[in-house]
Amino acid sequence: MEFAFGVTLTLGPPLLLGGPPAGETAVVQVTGGSFTGPRLRGRVVPGSGGDWARLRADGVMEFDARYLLEEADGTLIMLRSLGYRWGSAAAMERLAQGETVEPSTYYMRVTPHFEVRGGTHDWLGRHVFVGAGRKTPGGNHIDYFMVT
Repeated sequence: MEFAFGVTLTLGPPLLLGGPPAGETAVVQVTGGSFTGPRLRGRVVPGSGGDWARLRADGVMEFDARYLLEEADGTLIMLRSLGYRWGSAAAMERLAQGETVEPSTYYMRVTPHFEVRGGTHDWLGRHVFVGAGRKTPGGNHIDYFMVT
């Protein structure tokens, strides 16, 4: 795998939808951020999407995020990411309280898909990627690796 870039997201407060039998769902708006790496750099377009996160009864957080990246050259890239975050009850409680928790104590992985018009960055739509994430104050950071 090859490191492609890392994204730092800022997130708004969660909007809780309640607790259906499958788990509690929260919608969290992406309010901004940036991304940088050897293959891409730019900004996260504020208000361009969010994460529909579901906390399952078994304590696993399921992610379904979609938002726009704007590359430094002006190219818009739609990122859709599915994934999971889980850990010990203590680690998950600390994360829920907004505390900084050592990323090695919990699992946060995503599988992204990118949509971009043909041209300089169309390689994003021809490769498989894996993301390794961590919770940050006010958001998330995810490093994306391209499977070569």
